[in-house]
Parts: sequence; C-alpha cells; structure tokens
Amino acid sequence: MPEVVLRAAEESDAAEMLALYAPYVIQTTVSSEYEPPTLEQFLGRMRTYGERLPWLVCTIDGEVVGYGYASPHRTRAAYQWSVETSIYVAQEWHRHGIAGAIYAALFELLAMQGYYNIYVGITSPNERSMKFHKAMGFIISGAYQESMYKFGQWRDVLWMGKSLRPHEGEPQPTVPFPEIKDSPLVARALRQAEQRIHL
Repeated sequence: MPEVVLRAAEESDAAEMLALYAPYVIQTTVSSEYEPPTLEQFLGRMRTYGERLPWLVCTIDGEVVGYGYASPHRTRAAYQWSVETSIYVAQEWHRHGIAGAIYAALFELLAMQGYYNIYVGITSPNERSMKFHKAMGFIISGAYQESMYKFGQWRDVLWMGKSLRPHEGEPQPTVPFPEIKDSPLVARALRQAEQRIHL
C-alpha cells in the first residue's frame, strides 16, 4: 500500500508545491496570477502566512500531491478572526479525497487557533468547485462581478463561506499555528483527516 501522509508543510517542500501550483496559474482561472511565482517568492508567502496560519501538504510515498493553506481574509483588526483558504491538488490525483482531507484538517486546526470564519473565492463558472465546497459545508456569501480579467475575458468571482464556531460573545485572540504545530491535538486532527483519502 502507498504511504499517505498529511502534515504541516516545511520549506523543503516548497519546490514541489510550486511545481504543483504552476499549472493552475498557466492553464486555468483557478489562480488569479498571470505568471507563477519564483521559488523565493513562494517561500516568502510560506514564511509570511506561516507565522500565524497553517500550511499543509499531502504526500504519497514521499511525493507532494496536494497542499492547502490559510491566509488573512482582510488585514484590518476587526477581520482578524476570518481567513481565506486555498487548496491545490495535482491533476492526476483528483477525486481521491485529498482536497477534502486537507479541508477537514484545516477546519480543525483553525478552530483550535480560535478562528471563526473561512472564505474561499471561486472564479466563475466552476460548478465542480462550487459543488465540492457546498459538500464541505460552505454557503454562498456573494460575488464580485467581473472583477478578474484573465485569458482575454472578464470573470466573476463567487465567494463562499463557512463558520467554524458560534458567533457568541467577544472573541479571544487567535493562537499562532507554530505554537500548536507539534501538539498531540494537531497530530490527531491530521491523522483523522488522512482517513478521508482513498487511493
């Protein structure tokens, strides 16, 4: 049986993660970038977001086949309990539950950290992504009409959101992911999420 591992990303994974991400930039409207970032730019993102938020990779027999991460939704103080998420899976590994496993882990980890809301922007049309996110508990929050121009066309971006906890009382400060990364609770959440992957 192949060895499937879902774990926190390390800087040594960056080159494989970038190689997986680049086709999404070059060939699709899933990414709003025109050119793939350089390795140094990609590492910069990992370091910046990773100071507070989780980056996860899924490996099969040691090869990175998917990754996902959270980033700030907005930068002003009142938005600090909301994040955006992005997940990318290698084309040949679609439909094996990898994206769902990464999301399941992110939901648990972000909740542990004290976050309340997750948002995702989906370039329209993308019925497959919408259906997947609905299955993961997201609901439609709104849309930015004709806000993105790529491949010679203006495109809408649909926003979907998911609550991680009841919105009751005053929220407490969130805990940076590096402070809990090596805890047994995080290890258990990752192992449980791994069970969603089927080969």
